Amino acid sequence: MQKHPIRLLLTLLSVTVVWVLVLSLLMRANRPFLSPVAQIKQQVSQNIQQLADLTKHQLLPLTERSQSVDSLRRAFLACRVAYKRIESFTEYFFPARSRLVNGPPLPEIEVEENKLFEPEGLQVIEEYLYPTFDPARRADLVREVKKLSSEVSRYQTLWVATDFTDAHIFDLLRLEVFRIISLGMAGFDTPLCQTAMPEAAVVLTSMRTYLTQFGTDLPEYAALDNQFQQAADYLNQHPDFDSFDRAHFITTYANPMSKQLLTYQKTLGIEPFKDRRPLRPNAETLFAANAFDPDAYAATADARMNPAKIELGRRLFYDPVLSANNQRACISCHQPDKAFTDGLVKNKTLTGQGLIGRNTPTLLNAALQAGQFYDLRASSLENQSFDVVHNVREMDGSLEEVARKLQVDSSYVALFRKAFPTKNGPIDPFQIQNALASYERTLLSFDSRFDRYMRGQKTVLSAEEVRGLNLFMGKAKCGICHFMPLFNGTVPPGYTDSESEVIGVPATIAETEIDPDLGRNAHTKIDALKYAFKTPTLRNVAKTAPYMHNGVYRTLDEVVEFYNKGGGNGLGFNLENQTLPDDKLNLTPVEKKALVAFMKAL
Repeated sequence: MQKHPIRLLLTLLSVTVVWVLVLSLLMRANRPFLSPVAQIKQQVSQNIQQLADLTKHQLLPLTERSQSVDSLRRAFLACRVAYKRIESFTEYFFPARSRLVNGPPLPEIEVEENKLFEPEGLQVIEEYLYPTFDPARRADLVREVKKLSSEVSRYQTLWVATDFTDAHIFDLLRLEVFRIISLGMAGFDTPLCQTAMPEAAVVLTSMRTYLTQFGTDLPEYAALDNQFQQAADYLNQHPDFDSFDRAHFITTYANPMSKQLLTYQKTLGIEPFKDRRPLRPNAETLFAANAFDPDAYAATADARMNPAKIELGRRLFYDPVLSANNQRACISCHQPDKAFTDGLVKNKTLTGQGLIGRNTPTLLNAALQAGQFYDLRASSLENQSFDVVHNVREMDGSLEEVARKLQVDSSYVALFRKAFPTKNGPIDPFQIQNALASYERTLLSFDSRFDRYMRGQKTVLSAEEVRGLNLFMGKAKCGICHFMPLFNGTVPPGYTDSESEVIGVPATIAETEIDPDLGRNAHTKIDALKYAFKTPTLRNVAKTAPYMHNGVYRTLDEVVEFYNKGGGNGLGFNLENQTLPDDKLNLTPVEKKALVAFMKAL
C-alpha cells in the first residue's frame, strides 16, 4: 500500500529538525572563531553536499532499479527537503541554475533569441512519480535525475566562488519569507506531491540555524527565534495543502517574522541594501503600503518620476491632443470610475468603424510589471504609450506631431521645462512618453479590504472572503499564476519577469471554439506562445468586467467556472501547449461563491 507524501515527508522531518539543530551546535562548539558569513558559508556548503549525495547515491540508484514506488517517492522527498535547506541561497545567487533544479515544469522561452529550453529538475521528476508511476517511463526518469545530479554539482562549484556579506544574508532570508508566502504556500513547486507546508517548515528551521551564527544573546534574537519556531510548528501541525489556513499563517506568523528580521538586522547594525528594486529592500512585509517601487521599472534614473512629470503626465492623459483627430484621450478608454477600464467587451476604433482587437485592461498597478499589453510586446510604460498613440485603430497619431503641437502652447512648454529641467531644447517625443509613464506609475492600488486585513485589521474581511483567500491560494490554484500580493503574473520575490499563460479562452460564451487571437505568437512567431497572454492583475477585478483578453466573460462566476472545468482543454480544445493545468478543480458551489467574494475584496 502506498504511503501519503505528507506522512513520508513528516517522517523525514522528525529526524531533519533535530539533525540540523544539533549540527549547528556541534559546529559552534568544535571550531575556531569564524565570522558569521564564514560559518554560514560552511553550513550551506555542507547542505549542498548533502543534496548532491542524496541525489547521486539514493535517488538515482532507486530510480534505476527500485520496484517500490514508496521508496522512490521517499528518496525524492528527501531531495526536496535537502534543497529547501539551501533554497534561499541558491535562488538568490544562482537564479538561472536554480530554474534547472526546482523551476516550473514548462519550457523556458527566450523570445529575443527565438529559443526554447526544455524544463528539468525536481518539478519535472515530480510528474514522473505523481499521481502514479509508470515503469515504462523509467529510462526518461533516470535521465532527468542524472541531469539534476549534474546541476547540483554545478552548485558546489559556484558556491566555492561566491562571496557575500552580512547584509546579503539578511536580504536573502527576508526574500525567502516572501517566497514562502507568495509561491510556496500556493503550491507553486509542489503541485502534485502537495508537501508545501512541511517543506516551508524545513526552510524556517534552516533559517534559524543560519541566524544563530550572529549570536543568541540579544532580546531581538530571542523574539525572532521564537517566531520562527512557532511558525515551523504551525506548518508541521497543519500539513494538509487544501485545508491549510494561509490567512492565519501570514498574519500571525509570516508578517511578524519579516518585520522582526528587519528589526534584528538593524539591531546588529546591518543596514538593508538601498538599491532600487520592484520590492523595496527595506519593506517590512510583503503587504506594506509602500512595499513596491514602480520607479524600479524605469529604464534609467532620468526616467524616474518627479512631481512635475506626474502633473504633466496627468494633463496629457486627459488631453485628446494625442490622437490624430483630437477626439480621443487616454481617459476615453481608461476611466477612473471603472478602475481605469471602459466596461466594454471591446472599444470602438478611432473612426468608429469596427472594434479594437482586445478588451481594455486596467492601468491600476500596470506600473508593477515587466511587460505591457496582453501579449507583452512592450517592455515599458514608455513603449506602451508609443504603440497606442501610433496605432491606427486606437489614436492614429504621431508623437512627433504631438510634440510640435505642444511646443506652441506656452502652458505646456512651462510644464515640460519644469518636468525636465536639464533639457533645454524643444519638446521631444520621449518626454511625452516619460511624462505619461510617470503619471501611470502613480496609479497604484494597495488599500483594499484585503490589504487592510493583511495589515492586521481582521474584521474587514468576512469569514466567506477569508475562506475564498485560502481557496485562491490552495485548492483553486489561482495563486500559482496570479501571485500574491500583486495578483498578476510578475514573479515574486524578485518581480523582474512577467509571465504569460496559455489557458484556452473561448471565442464566445458558448465555449465551442478557441478565440482566434494568437496572443504572443502573433509577434514572436514562436509556436509554444500560440494563444499565450499575459497574466493580468486581479486587483479591483470587481470593477473591470468584462473579463479575458476578448471580454468573453461578463461575470466572475463565469470566469471561475471556466477554470473549474480545466480551461480550454477542459472544454475540449485539445491545446498541446496549454500551460494551465487541465484537470478539473471540482469546486463546490459554496467554494465558488467564496472565491468570487474574495476576489471582489481585492
